[in-house]
Amino acid sequence: MNTTNLLKPPPSSATALEARALIDLVKMSAPLVRSFFRRNEQPRRQTVMVIPGFGANDRYTWPLRAHLNSLGYATVGWGLGTNKAGLNMPHSLSEVHPRWKLPPKSPYRGEAGVPYVVDRLIDRVDELSRVSNQPIALVGWSLGGFMAREVARELPAQISQVITLGSPVIGGPKYTLAAPAFNRRQYDLDWVERTISEREERPITVPITAVVSPSDGIVGYLAALDHHSPVVEHVQLDVAHLAFPYNSAVWSVIAKALHTMELECGRA
Repeated sequence: MNTTNLLKPPPSSATALEARALIDLVKMSAPLVRSFFRRNEQPRRQTVMVIPGFGANDRYTWPLRAHLNSLGYATVGWGLGTNKAGLNMPHSLSEVHPRWKLPPKSPYRGEAGVPYVVDRLIDRVDELSRVSNQPIALVGWSLGGFMAREVARELPAQISQVITLGSPVIGGPKYTLAAPAFNRRQYDLDWVERTISEREERPITVPITAVVSPSDGIVGYLAALDHHSPVVEHVQLDVAHLAFPYNSAVWSVIAKALHTMELECGRA
C-alpha cells in the first residue's frame, strides 16, 4: 500500500480529543493499586526497558513499569533524562555514528539529533543485555518507539522484541503535531524523512508489536504503520496518544506480547 500522498499530521479534531487521556489517568489508579498487592510466584527472566516519548522522562512511564513489575518482569527506564530528540544535546553532524550513513547537511541545525541520542541508547541497551545475559524487550512510547526500532535494527541479537505505542515510523516529526515547532527551528524535515526511508533498506528482523490509534491526535495514523518490517503485528486501539502508557487495554496488549514471546522462547 502506497500511502505517500496521504501522509499528513493528525487533524485538529483528533488533537482536541487528546484531553480524553485524563480519563485513562483516572482509570489507571485502580489497576495500579492492585499491582502493588499482586505477588507473582514465578518471576520472569525477561528484562523490559521502557523508553519515553518526546518531552517525557522515566517518571512518565513509571506506572507502566510498575504494572509490568507486578507481573514478574524486571523493568528499567531508559535512563537518559527527558527525551528531547537531541535538542538538549549540542553536537555536530560528524559526531553522529557512521552506522547511520547520513548525507552531508549544510547548514546543519540538529536534524540528526535523534540518531545522536539513539547512539547513546544503543550503548545503554548493549550494557543492559550483557549484564542480564539475555536479549531484552523494548517498549517505546511515540518517539521512544522509533528509537527502540532503531536500537533493534542495530542490535538484533540482543533484543527479543519491540513494542511501540503510537510511534512515527515514517517521516520522523514531519507528520506529527510537533512538525511546526521543528519548522520554526528551520529543520529540514524532508532531509529527515529521506534518511529514515533509507534506513528501511535494512529491515528490522526482530518481532514488532505496533500499537496504533486511528484517533491519535499527535502522530498521523498512516505514518505509524510499518510496511517494511518482516515480523510486525499492528494492534489497533481507539486511544489518545497521550494515554498510551496509561491505558488498560494497551497494558494488556503489552503483557500479551511479552508472554507470547516467553512461550515461544521456552522461558515462561
